[in-house]
Amino acid sequence: MKPLILIGGGGHCKSVIDVAECAGYTILGILDRPEEVGKKVLSYEVIGTDDDMAKYADQVEFIVTVGQIKSPKLRIKLHEMIDQAGGRLATIIAPTAHVSKYAKVGAGSVVMHQAVVNADAKIGKGCIINTFSNIEHDVEIGDYCHVSTGAMVNGGAYLANGTFLGSQSVVNQGVRIEWGGVIASLSVVNMNITEKGIYAGNPAKLIKPL
Repeated sequence: MKPLILIGGGGHCKSVIDVAECAGYTILGILDRPEEVGKKVLSYEVIGTDDDMAKYADQVEFIVTVGQIKSPKLRIKLHEMIDQAGGRLATIIAPTAHVSKYAKVGAGSVVMHQAVVNADAKIGKGCIINTFSNIEHDVEIGDYCHVSTGAMVNGGAYLANGTFLGSQSVVNQGVRIEWGGVIASLSVVNMNITEKGIYAGNPAKLIKPL
């Protein structure tokens, strides 16, 4: 494995550091905003800014460690910058997670501690599959989605690009979220969602269009 450079030094970065260390990666450092250069996140220094990606592209693999709640726009922008710099993305899976050998996990995605990705599930590029989340058989998750802590996506469900599922939310079997939006914590999605927005409740209902 090539060493890693992490893009973004906030709270999500700390969680990814722990997963990457447990998975056996060497972390070269972090890229962040100019005012953060020289500071440390846990044991690792912010060694440069996003504009330095090209300088390291031949030496490392990158992983975007900016979190995602309301919008994936910043994460998408950073992934596009890595591509433009000629960089390669790591795919990091915690040793405490279970990812079926029949599942697929896209480049730049991170599967956190105690998560489960079951048989024939497909996870796209740049996703966060967070701690204790459960991705069941035949689920399809698009690019740049965040399945938050303890969330459950049941068999055959579909999440469009950029969807955020809040902690302990549930997507019932076969349900399709056709437009990336926000599903609030503890919500239950039991019908297809065809309008982009913020949804909450049991059953989940549209609170605010996006």
